[in-house]
Parts: sequence; structure tokens; C-alpha cells
Amino acid sequence: MKIAIPLADGLLSMHFGHCGSFAMIDVDNETKQIIAQQEIPSPPHEPGLLPKWLGERKVDMIITGGMGQRAKNLFTEQFIDVIVGANAQAPEIVVKNYLAGSLSSGENACDSDGSECHS
Repeated sequence: MKIAIPLADGLLSMHFGHCGSFAMIDVDNETKQIIAQQEIPSPPHEPGLLPKWLGERKVDMIITGGMGQRAKNLFTEQFIDVIVGANAQAPEIVVKNYLAGSLSSGENACDSDGSECHS
């Protein structure tokens, strides 16, 4: 499984559409261990681009702090699962918590602060 974490200052970004890069983390589903990780820059922002771009990179899941409904729908079209409401932590910690079943997620940051969150 490949998990994408949008980053801001090295931590999970609270606003998906505003990230400068992504941590791409490959996970062994059987052992629930991280087997590879790399950081790649985001393409220039263009509404609707990131779901397709991440789909082309064989991403299975994205974990973020906040994401608008349109972006969620576009990820669903790419068969990419979305988890929102995660805390701003190092990407390895986010993924390890997810794998352990202890990922702390709360309110979608895009639902609570009135900001423009989109793809």
C-alpha cells in the first residue's frame, strides 16, 4: 500500500491544497511496517490536478488535516481512500499510528476554519 501525506514544514499539512510536497510512504500490509519513504514536490497548484497526479503515482490512501468535498470526490474517482482530521505530525508517526489503529483524527480542518480547501 502507498500512503501520501501532504506536508507543510515537514509535518502533515492541515490544508491539503496548500502543501508544498508529499511524503510517499510504502507499507507492507502483512507486517504493517514502513518499507520505503520519499518526499516529492507537489506540482504547481491547479484545481483538480492532485487526485489524478497522485493516482498516476499509484497512491492508495491520503491522510491529511483537511480537504474539501470536491477533492474528496475526485480522490474517490481515482480509487484513493481519504482520511481527514489528522494532526500535524511527522509523516512516519502518522502512518505508524494508522497502521497500529491509533491514528488520532478529529474534525476536518476545512470544515472548521472557513478556509478555502480544495484540490
